[in-house]
Amino acid sequence: MSDSSIAKAVEVLRAGRLVAFPTETVYGLGADASQAEAVRKIFRAKGRPADHPVIVHLGTARELGAWAREIPDAAWQLAERFWPGPLTLILKRDPRVLELVTGGQDTVGLRVPSHPIAAGLLQAFNGGIAAPSANRFGRVSATTAEHVRQELGDAVDYILDGGACAVGIESTIVDLSSGMPVLLRPGRITVQEIESLLKVPVSRGSNASPRTPGTLPAHYAPGLPLRLAAVGMLDAAIREESVRGPVAVLARHARPARSSATLWMTAPLDAAEYARLLYAGLRQIDDSGCAVIVVETPPDTPDWSAVRDRLQRAAAGSGASPVSLAQSSSADAP
Repeated sequence: MSDSSIAKAVEVLRAGRLVAFPTETVYGLGADASQAEAVRKIFRAKGRPADHPVIVHLGTARELGAWAREIPDAAWQLAERFWPGPLTLILKRDPRVLELVTGGQDTVGLRVPSHPIAAGLLQAFNGGIAAPSANRFGRVSATTAEHVRQELGDAVDYILDGGACAVGIESTIVDLSSGMPVLLRPGRITVQEIESLLKVPVSRGSNASPRTPGTLPAHYAPGLPLRLAAVGMLDAAIREESVRGPVAVLARHARPARSSATLWMTAPLDAAEYARLLYAGLRQIDDSGCAVIVVETPPDTPDWSAVRDRLQRAAAGSGASPVSLAQSSSADAP
């Protein structure tokens, strides 16, 4: 990526306009987090509900104090170990942080991405960039620049193309706003890694937890209906769903000789590689002409927890319009 491309992106951001840029997780739709009207443009472009907070991306952990207050030692430990990287920390917000960014809450989500283009952009911009995933609200996240173009079109003023994202699913979110760590969204960085570092247990989120991105029951959803089926029930699910029309399958094993599926995609056996390819695969199936997606349920083990989370939410929201997902979000929000 040339210095001139980064400079152009900084110019667009400072003018209060939107820049899509790659992170190691997914592409972000970025705006200057200190400009209220710029942040509003994110919500309009995505069709995002106003009470749904956005994550602020920073260049270094040293900037935490400008965006958060009462930062516990655990936050600094996690930042030192996992930043730059796919971890978002929920902390009590500094009073200067816009309520548009926090969804009206007293907390803010912060992370330092590791993708070199994101890092270069943040260093040159020298400020916080509010950036949810660069796709319509509730839909499958974008992991290439072409996904962004297809999804958002002219709503994005400038796109930095960094190729396909290396992680492929969104960051782990840990809430530290009440002191003890609480997992709000699983991701590449696991609970076990966090507990090993902090030497305390990580609890799970509840209805009292802050609202955070990507935690609605219906999210990450393809346009086609998606059904999860255990490996032993896959053939039966394909037969049942075939009444809707052609069936596409995403499974961790090769297609059986007698399968009636119209399209069969064989997914990796490795959880990290599966996650990297998941959203691109779902987008490909959405464009395949099939009528329904049947996905083999991944293993119920810690290394697969983030993938299972995304697929369960995708199944809950699949087939719904972006408008429907947005309208239902307030009632679904914790």
